[in-house]
Amino acid sequence: MAALVDTVGALPPPSKEERGPVPKSRSRRRFAFTPPNERSDAVRIGSPRWLAPLMVTCFVVGLLWVVVYYVTQTDYPIGSIGLWNMAIGFGLIVVGFILSTRWK
Repeated sequence: MAALVDTVGALPPPSKEERGPVPKSRSRRRFAFTPPNERSDAVRIGSPRWLAPLMVTCFVVGLLWVVVYYVTQTDYPIGSIGLWNMAIGFGLIVVGFILSTRWK
């Protein structure tokens, strides 16, 4: 047996006779797919009808707010609040992005 040991010290794999019979694998049962029953009161999948128009409106109004602020050299839309006009414009754009995450 010592002659069968290779240089690493491992033994060769056992022969077929030494291993014995191979166990038979279990068979798997597959069940037929049955689709779920259709319900008339099923929950509507998708976004509400008002979401997309509101999202686009927020984007457009926010963009126009910032553009008008720059073009009029800070006189409009509301000249007395100064740089808060930028916050309002970008706030509307951020609201549009938040609404876009809910859109399906």
